[in-house]
Amino acid sequence: MSTDVLQSSVSMAHEKEKKKKLYAEEDIAKLAVIKSNDTIAMKYMMCVAAASVAEGVTYPLDLTKTRLQIQGEVASSLSSKAQYRGMFKTAMGIAKEEGLLHLWRGMLPALYRHAIYTGFRMSAYEEIRNQISKKDKNGFSLWKKVVAGMMAGGIGQLMASPTDLIKTQIQMEGRRRLMGEPPRVHGMMDAFQKIIKQGGVMGLWRGCWPNVQRAALVNLGDLSTYDSVKSSILDNTTLEDNSLTHCLSSGCAGLVGAIMGTPADVVKARIMNQATDQFGRGIVYRNSADCFMQTIKGEGFLALYKGFLPCWLRMAPWSLTFWLSFEQIRKTAGATAW
Repeated sequence: MSTDVLQSSVSMAHEKEKKKKLYAEEDIAKLAVIKSNDTIAMKYMMCVAAASVAEGVTYPLDLTKTRLQIQGEVASSLSSKAQYRGMFKTAMGIAKEEGLLHLWRGMLPALYRHAIYTGFRMSAYEEIRNQISKKDKNGFSLWKKVVAGMMAGGIGQLMASPTDLIKTQIQMEGRRRLMGEPPRVHGMMDAFQKIIKQGGVMGLWRGCWPNVQRAALVNLGDLSTYDSVKSSILDNTTLEDNSLTHCLSSGCAGLVGAIMGTPADVVKARIMNQATDQFGRGIVYRNSADCFMQTIKGEGFLALYKGFLPCWLRMAPWSLTFWLSFEQIRKTAGATAW
């Protein structure tokens, strides 16, 4: 009897030890997966994937916003009938006059842009945050988030500026044709070649400084706001790191980003859309400061917020779609939360 009990106890102990070993092996395996998916390269790819989803969903709003921002400067050459009034009428007008799929005109260079811009800004910001948080006992304070967001966004946009220039020119082609003007470009590669021919390689960065300024301001609002709001929600409420927290954080980020970035967005769009001389220099505006002053002088200060509603209504769903997709992709891939 005692022998059976002893054997049973030994067997149970052996089984328990075996299970413990298996659990330990599972934990090590999970840790290995998380560690392998937390590399900068993997994070970069996850950023690009999430940005592509968000861009595909919200791109018609970007096209609508660009049309509204640019039409004011050519109002004198258009009849009142040809003028768009409001975001929804603009979108409906494009779909009716040019075709539904033209709401996605210029989508390809936009995806290329995010492959460079969003991939860099997100990866750079997270890496800066992680490195500073390790070394600084006070953690990643708000002013550091602002500086990191502006630097990551500005540098990322400087790298991706040529794709934004091509996208803006393609977006306006449908409008030019309806005005009876000859098309300037016939697609992405044609736009690329003509820009190089007119202004050389540096012509690809025409209008880059208002672009960089806008990106720095938008990311000041987007990255630092999302990071701060999410941290505050997790620290001061009972909410967990889930979709509701991501929705609330992204909504705040989109609003602040739109307020900070719309004036620079208007200047950027107008400089990029203007015609150039044989040397690739702008005919209407000399630089971003000149465009800024001419816009205020000719149309009033509020013209700098022309297209604010579609800008915000685009940023809000873009931010929501991006952050939800990004956080879910990271979770599915086994990487740590952002």
